[in-house]
Amino acid sequence: MPEARADKSATRGGPGGASTTEATAGAVTEGAEATAPGPGASTPESARATAVPAGTAPAPADTAPESTASPARPRRRQARGEARIAQLLRAAADVFCANGYTASSTNAIAREAGVSPGTLYQFFPNKEAIAVELGDRLLARWRDTYGAAFDQSQVEQPLDSMLDAVLDPLIAFNCENPAFAVLMHGSEIPGRITEEHDTLHATMLTRVEAVLAGYLPEAPAPQVHRVADMIFMIFKAGLDLIMAHEGEERTAYIRELKTVLFRYLDPLVGDDPPCPAAPTP
Repeated sequence: MPEARADKSATRGGPGGASTTEATAGAVTEGAEATAPGPGASTPESARATAVPAGTAPAPADTAPESTASPARPRRRQARGEARIAQLLRAAADVFCANGYTASSTNAIAREAGVSPGTLYQFFPNKEAIAVELGDRLLARWRDTYGAAFDQSQVEQPLDSMLDAVLDPLIAFNCENPAFAVLMHGSEIPGRITEEHDTLHATMLTRVEAVLAGYLPEAPAPQVHRVADMIFMIFKAGLDLIMAHEGEERTAYIRELKTVLFRYLDPLVGDDPPCPAAPTP
């Protein structure tokens, strides 16, 4: 049966074809592994034609051998790729925190992840690509965090309770993700990250102003904006101190930050309950 053997060989593709497809999918994008065609689907028509003995008519397209890729195989590839990417990003976060972005290298990240540099390059072409992917994921989680913190039900509370409800998740996120601060600041950080961070900063400032407007309904807009700016700067300075300490000292600095903000805002707010804040984007 020479025809069957030839067709089977042509459908299977060259040696190592499956691993090449898998590596390429991982290097281009996380989701590409799930959509990459199976090895049989990529075999050129010319390869099938030359595999048919002379004098034998080629099989019609609709009778070509069925693909060797099962529905589960792309999912397994995707899971493996996602796990490897997550492993590399965790290692990158540790290296960036330990060395700073500029002094970090792909070799150091691969070493921290326990893989070869070649494995790393299957998924990321350089350090900047790693930083951008890590930054994108952290920014997405940060948006979710402050979105929940500034939920309407959180901000329509007495001042001290509102400060707890808003500040606690924001502080916890930064303490659990120290690489976030490393990647959001610094002249050598890829421009895309800093641009997205600046946009996020402006959005958060708008949220703070909306909350303040509920507590200060009679205050003119310029004053609300100044107070929001001041709160933001106090929070950032306090967060730096919090991040620089651990254990009981960190807890003490969290209390100090809340005390500073409460004593700044309390004379402005007075005893009046907050008005419902206007919805913000």
